[in-house]
Parts: sequence; C-alpha cells; structure tokens
Amino acid sequence: MNVISIIFQLIGSIGFLLYGMKLMSDGIQKSAGESLHRVLGLMTGNRFFAVLTGLFITMIIQSSSATTVMVVSFVNAGLLSLTQSVGVIFGANIGTTVTAWIVSFFGFNFNITLFAVPMFGIGYILTLMKKLHKHAIGEALMGFGLLFLGLSLLSSAMPSLDADNVGFLAALTGKGELSILLGIAAGLAVTVIIHSSSAATAIILTMSYNGLLPWEFAAAMVLGSNIGTTIDAVLASIGTKVNARRAALVHVLFNVSGTVLAVIFFHPLLTLVDLLVPGPVQESITMHIAMLHTVFNVVNTLLFLPFTTQIARLTERLIKPKKDEMPDVYRLEIAPAGVKENAAAAVVRAEKEIADMSDVVIRMFDRITGGFADRSKTFIAANMQPLEADETYADQMQEELSKYLVHCLDLPVTDNQRNNISQMLRIVDELETMTDDCFTIALLLQRSIEKNMNFAPEDMERFEPYVRLVNQFVRLIRGNINHHLTAEKMTEAQVLEDQIDLFRKNLKKVARKRLENGADVKSELLYIDLVRNLEKIGDRAFSISEALNQTV
Repeated sequence: MNVISIIFQLIGSIGFLLYGMKLMSDGIQKSAGESLHRVLGLMTGNRFFAVLTGLFITMIIQSSSATTVMVVSFVNAGLLSLTQSVGVIFGANIGTTVTAWIVSFFGFNFNITLFAVPMFGIGYILTLMKKLHKHAIGEALMGFGLLFLGLSLLSSAMPSLDADNVGFLAALTGKGELSILLGIAAGLAVTVIIHSSSAATAIILTMSYNGLLPWEFAAAMVLGSNIGTTIDAVLASIGTKVNARRAALVHVLFNVSGTVLAVIFFHPLLTLVDLLVPGPVQESITMHIAMLHTVFNVVNTLLFLPFTTQIARLTERLIKPKKDEMPDVYRLEIAPAGVKENAAAAVVRAEKEIADMSDVVIRMFDRITGGFADRSKTFIAANMQPLEADETYADQMQEELSKYLVHCLDLPVTDNQRNNISQMLRIVDELETMTDDCFTIALLLQRSIEKNMNFAPEDMERFEPYVRLVNQFVRLIRGNINHHLTAEKMTEAQVLEDQIDLFRKNLKKVARKRLENGADVKSELLYIDLVRNLEKIGDRAFSISEALNQTV
C-alpha cells in the first residue's frame, strides 16, 4: 500500500471516528437534555457534589470539552460561582476516561464491525420512525456505530510494522526524557487539531494496539491530550466576563500542573499502572492506556480537590478585571466556531439572562409608578438618568439575546427545546418593548412636571387602581418567567388583561368628557397618553403570558 493511499485511508477513518463521536454526543445530549437541565440546576457549593456533577455530565455527553465549555458559560451567566466551577471541571476530567475504557474494551477485543454496522442501521431506522419519538436515541446509536466503524477502519489503515517503522519508533523512544516531552507535545497537538481528547485517546489506543506506539510514548501522548483538551474552554472564554475567563484558567492550571507532576513521577506512575493491570504491557496495552488515563485524572483530582478555594483565589490574582469592562454595557458572547456547546446549558444560560431582563422591567416600572405619587422636579432629577440607562441596557440585551437564541437553534436541541427557544425570542422582544413603554411614560411625566400640568385629585384616584392592575400583571409575569404558565395562571392573566382594557376605556371616556367641559387640552391629552402606554405594558404582559403558556 503506497503512502498516498495510507494517508487518504487514515483521513477517512479519522473522519468516521470524529463524526461518529459528534453524532453520538449530540444524540445523547438531545435525549438527556432535560435531565441535564435538572442536574445543572441542583449544583451546590459542595465541592464533592460538584465533582460528581462534572463526572456525571461528562459520562452522559462523552465530552469533557463540552462540559468545561458549559461551565465557562454558566460562570459567565452568574449561574455558577468560580469556586463551584473548580469541582465540576475536576469531575469532567475523570468523566472523560469512560470513553477510553469503552474503546479499549469493545474496540479491540471483538470484531466490532459485527455490531457497529447493525447498530448504525437500527439507529437510522429509529430516526425515520417519527411516531416513536426516538430520533435522538437513533442518532446516538448511529454515532456509536460510526465511532467503532471508524476505529476498525483506522486500525486496518495503520501501516505494517516493517523495518522502516521500527527504526522510526526507535528514534522516538531512544531520546530518554526528551521522548516523554515529544510524546506530550504530539498528544497536545493532535487534541488541539481535532478538538477532542476522547478522539485523540481513541487514535492513541488504535496506534498502540497496532504496535505503532511504544507504551511510554503512548502514555506521554495521553498526558499531552489532557493539556490539549483545555483549548475549547480557553476559546469559549474569549470576550466573556472575568470569572468565566478565570474558570477556563482553572482548567488549564489543573491539567498542566497534573501533567508536570506526572512527568516528574513518570516511571513510578507507569509502574503503578502495571500493578493495576494484569499481564504483560504489550498484551494489554490498550487497558494500560485506559488505566493510565484514569489514574492520572483521579489522583490529580484527589491532590487538588482540598484546595479549590485557593485555586479560585489564585486565578483571581492572575486574571484581574479589564479597565474597559463597563458594567453598563451588555454583552452575551457566542462560543467561537468549533467549540463544543451543550444545548441544555445554552438554554439555561439564556433563561438566566431573560430573568435578568425581566428584573430591568420591574425596576423601571417601580421607578415610574413612584413618579405618579411624587410629581416633582426632585423625582425627575433622581430618576430620568437611571431610567434612560436601563432602557438602553434593555435594547442591548434584546439584540445580544436574540442573536444568542438564534445561535441556540443551530445546536443539537430537542423539539421541546426548539419550541421553548422560539417562545423565548418572543418574550425577549416583548420585554424590550415594555422598557420602551416605561421610558415613554417617564418622558410624559417629565413633560407634565416641567410644564406644570396638574391633574385633579379625583383623576389620580381613578388612575391608582389602574396602575395597581398593571403592576399586578407585570409581577405575575416576573414570578413565572422561564416556567410553563398553567391553565389556571393563564386564566388569571386573561382576567387581568380584560380588566386593564375595561379600565383604559373608562378612563379615556372620562378624559374626553372633561375635554368637552373645557378642561386643559394639553393636560388631558397627556393623561390619555399615560393611560394608553400603561395599557400597552399590559398587552405586552399578556403576550408574554401566551408565550409562557406555549412552553413545554
């Protein structure tokens, strides 16, 4: 077999391997998306639970990179503290070793094409049977089949161990400690290029099984792949808030420090693995590699877990807030192309941002209702600037959140998640419009105060219950944001909408009568504008109610 043919077969088999891994991970994420959502919501400050959470999620989605990117995203959104993120990252590193065990046990001890091809076929059939609602499971099975088919093709495409290859291997391993560093560099480079430490480990396992990698060099490559896997978290942290960048640094420090320690105690580490795995190395080299991967990450976690708080403080010293990080400018960064993202985590992040946006609405509404009672220039001086800042901030939130939600639709989301994201887009638009209405009311109040337009006490008495109804509706929405609105709550929303409409008609009717009786035209028209804009806020709240009712 000539060199060109070997290269093309290797590229094709690695393509099968990578695409199978992606398809399997996406399918598992889709089928377990809601469960992941709940697990993520249960994260606490307990460092041991955080490790178990990272371990559990990575075992499910078969990607430590996706888990760490998820962690960076959550820290950026304020859903996880920096200290909490440390334990989750530690757990993710242990979870990624499961792939190595699956590949080492199933990939080389059986004729994997006997079950890989049927598994792909069964998975494809499941994706076609829409009534069963097993599309995600079918996708995962197809990915599993492609993964092992890729391993089989990769193994058969490996060149034979002839004299030239033996000489090359001797050159790799005959340089003492330098060979270890070369192996680490090779593992790092492969992982960075293919963006998957699991796939890199599978390639290392296949090459070792075929005799192309000696035990020590393969072990060094595994250590290097642990450094290379940090690239996704680093890329995902670009442009994020300071704590998200610190979380990415935790991943880098943890893996690099562990690798340095492993290099220092390299030969004792290999001896420990030999003791744990029975039989000669060459007869069970794949099991040795899987065990090395596990021992490295478990020992690393046990060493650093007691120091999670200190590690968090170290990153705070190393990464300080940028001078140009202004809190009044809203940015919601989208992970760069090629970085693995988890759909459930992306939805959770978006929900957190929407909750924050609804808080902006509440804050603005509370300010303007204060203006109805305190119609003075002091009120204007104290509130107009904060109201304008909030309105501008809400505009930025709408733009950034809308782009982020559209991006979420491109992720491997379930049908329920896709529906919810569509409703979230609607909610974001309505929340932003509510802030516009609040600021319009603030401008009307400012004009009435500056122009000395006074309303009769009896007019304000009629106005107060109308304001209370709108306030009740706004708070109903805030209390149920990101939750399915039940039929009972929807009925409550409909009643409030009808009452607000009826109030608006009566207030406008009274204002028109006052105009007919010779009241000041400018004052009455401004009063009608206030009534109309408050009613608009009620309309937006009802639209959000409908969107929440349609979520799953």
